[in-house]
Amino acid sequence: MIGFEIHARQRTVSAELIEQFRRIPVANISDCMSRMTAGGARLRPMHDGTLLAGPALTVRTRPGDNLMVHKALNLAQPGDVIVVDAGGDLSNAIIGEIMTSYAASRGIAGIVINGAIRDSGTIRRNAFPVYAAGITHRGPYKDGPGEINCTVALDGMSIAPGDLILGDEDGLLCVPYEQAEELYRQASAKHAAEEQTLAQIAAGKLDTSWIDARLRAQGCTLPGQA
Repeated sequence: MIGFEIHARQRTVSAELIEQFRRIPVANISDCMSRMTAGGARLRPMHDGTLLAGPALTVRTRPGDNLMVHKALNLAQPGDVIVVDAGGDLSNAIIGEIMTSYAASRGIAGIVINGAIRDSGTIRRNAFPVYAAGITHRGPYKDGPGEINCTVALDGMSIAPGDLILGDEDGLLCVPYEQAEELYRQASAKHAAEEQTLAQIAAGKLDTSWIDARLRAQGCTLPGQA
């Protein structure tokens, strides 16, 4: 039935590449993606801030319904990130303590909910990564429909099954499977450059001459300038 299907995931980013990305802040990777990709400011870490990294197992579900999310928990492989597009609706919680505990017991790397969660106090105190758009005590329905391993979009960020999902305290980012290796090279260089800048600050040797140069290039009149 269209809209009520479970598909096979065809590819995933490698475990080696995932570990390499874990060493780079999400902001550095985002800069290398031209600052054009984000999971939306509403999707915030609901856990203790532990880093999220892993291949996406995607779910699209009717707002307020988590039947397909339960199925995804059983289909997921250790290290997977379950990414749920629940329409951004906050009327009913899609997951809570029981489902996150089960996910952690199966070695799942984390869960992203474009929707609401509950049992937020317990989730906040734990290291299991959970990102969501909001909180409500109202529970979910379990009727469907929905799809597993389909392309989803979270506030304009497109996520295909097997893409790399990254999350830290700044938010979420999807690295497309096809771009992952090149983006790692660029983001690694960006991170190294920022580390060098921080070292220059600590040594009192930071060169800020670029600021006036940029202002002049933009036509700004500076003090003492004719």
